[in-house]
Amino acid sequence: MTARRCEDAADLLEFLDELGLTTSTVDHEPVFTVEEARRLRGALPGSHSKSLFLRNKKGRMWLVTAEADRSIDLKRLGESLGAGRVGFASPQRLMTYLGVIPGAVTPFGVVNDTDGAVQVALDREMLDREPLNFHPLDNAKTTTIGKADLLRFLTATSHEPLFLEPEAF
Repeated sequence: MTARRCEDAADLLEFLDELGLTTSTVDHEPVFTVEEARRLRGALPGSHSKSLFLRNKKGRMWLVTAEADRSIDLKRLGESLGAGRVGFASPQRLMTYLGVIPGAVTPFGVVNDTDGAVQVALDREMLDREPLNFHPLDNAKTTTIGKADLLRFLTATSHEPLFLEPEAF
């Protein structure tokens, strides 16, 4: 697939449509935490997630998306990724590589990682709870997508994911 950056949710949703992926999107107040999202999303069915944009001392980066209620130990996660010690990447790095602000981190952000610098890692159990819900580069919206379509999106952006078991977190 040809590299393509998406500047906003409308651009991303157009790209998803061009890929022939089935999605639906709802608008809501901006959310910055899992708790805020839980209050505002209402009865939106399916899996809800949290995404972490991480880096290690060598500058390698990972976008880890897990079930919203998953407890995450960064030391264990870094070991599971083979990354050593990891921490959260800066807001500037987040904008540079994924084109989003803190609170809007999403697997869809890898559309903006046209150089393939970010490794995607997904919670395997999250994928079993379809449909999946993620921000479409904007934390005032939630886009619902099926597992197969999410994986097609990641392939189209040249981001083959790692699949993490619960003990990885």
